[in-house]
Amino acid sequence: MRCLLGFALIHMSVALNTALRVSQKPRFYGVTTRGSVCFYCLSSKQHLEARARWYKVGEYHEEPDKGEEVKAGGRIDIRAKALTEGGCLCIQDVHVEDRGVFFCRVNNTWGPGSELQVARPLSRIHALHKTEMKDGLIVLHALLLAVCIAAMLLRQRKLKLEKQDSEYEEPETHHVYEGLAVETCGGGLYEELSVYYAQPEGAEAPWE
Repeated sequence: MRCLLGFALIHMSVALNTALRVSQKPRFYGVTTRGSVCFYCLSSKQHLEARARWYKVGEYHEEPDKGEEVKAGGRIDIRAKALTEGGCLCIQDVHVEDRGVFFCRVNNTWGPGSELQVARPLSRIHALHKTEMKDGLIVLHALLLAVCIAAMLLRQRKLKLEKQDSEYEEPETHHVYEGLAVETCGGGLYEELSVYYAQPEGAEAPWE
């Protein structure tokens, strides 16, 4: 019984060791447009003939079998690698649209995938122009902020002055002789007084 169990374990380990494993190199490639890139699909059974197919998806989390199969033609060339037909995928004159994740499949066994990132080349003049525009926008925002703050301060000061003016009341002017009616009796006051004193005692003053 133990012998049978031992033979079964040995058979399982041999089967696992002989299972096809697929690897890809490189796992990541970053290039600029107009460049070139090559991905390699490697089989653990290099002494056996096999055929590799390539599929492209947008992200790693997407299912590779639902991706678009990559065909040779134009800028894309698929070559043999060792005994694996189609084991090498090369892309010439890389465009931004070529970025994504490429999976190879050998006899229904999928590789781990290789990601391609493509960036546009940035010239020094363009970079300086963008930097100057950014600095100009920062200065403009600062000026606008200063203008807004100054306008708010001026408005607050104006409202404060208007409030002070509304609280201030002009004091009333009271005259000591206001309402005092002095009758001159048709002549000057001092002239009438002199006439009054010149009259004999008992005579009535003209204003009485």
